[in-house]
Amino acid sequence: MSTDQNSSSVSSVTGSAIPVRGDDIDTDRIMPARYLRCVTFNGLEDHVFEDDREQGTSHPFDDARYAGATVLLVNRNFGCGSSREHAPQGLARWGIGAVVGESFAEIFFGNCVALGLPCLTVSQTDVEALMESVEANPTADLVVDLESNSIRLGDRTVSASMPEGARDAFLRGTWDATGLLLDRPEEIEAVAKTLPYVGGF
Repeated sequence: MSTDQNSSSVSSVTGSAIPVRGDDIDTDRIMPARYLRCVTFNGLEDHVFEDDREQGTSHPFDDARYAGATVLLVNRNFGCGSSREHAPQGLARWGIGAVVGESFAEIFFGNCVALGLPCLTVSQTDVEALMESVEANPTADLVVDLESNSIRLGDRTVSASMPEGARDAFLRGTWDATGLLLDRPEEIEAVAKTLPYVGGF
């Protein structure tokens, strides 16, 4: 994967893609509930879509043609269901650097932003064309460009969208709220000293 970034900013993601077809793929399918008991997120990448993959039918995440893919192509309402952050954690640890689809569940989208994993929306027609192109040529590089709000694959460029607040956070490198806090411990301490409910009891 190639990510054009300055510090923690993310302006584009380039790499091969993996298509996962189907509407309303929920977080339990992405990451089965039995793995929510883990203390850390280490190893979750091994269990992405595990139940689907064990049903005996071919799954893209088992297809060697898509090994090393960094862009996930999906359909409508991807990541619906529970609020578990284990789903985007597993995808990110598997190697996914961006998700492109028709639409995303709101909480899943928010969890992805918190991990630095951009999710861009394209039309049904465009995602179908992208999926077909990737299935025909799995090694082709796809460019997810946040600056121009576009997706490029070969000679095809399609328009994409993302809520402006999230897009701005990626471009400015402010998507990692926890990281921003930890980078300024002196400011945290200064503010804490002004709050009567933090000390003196």
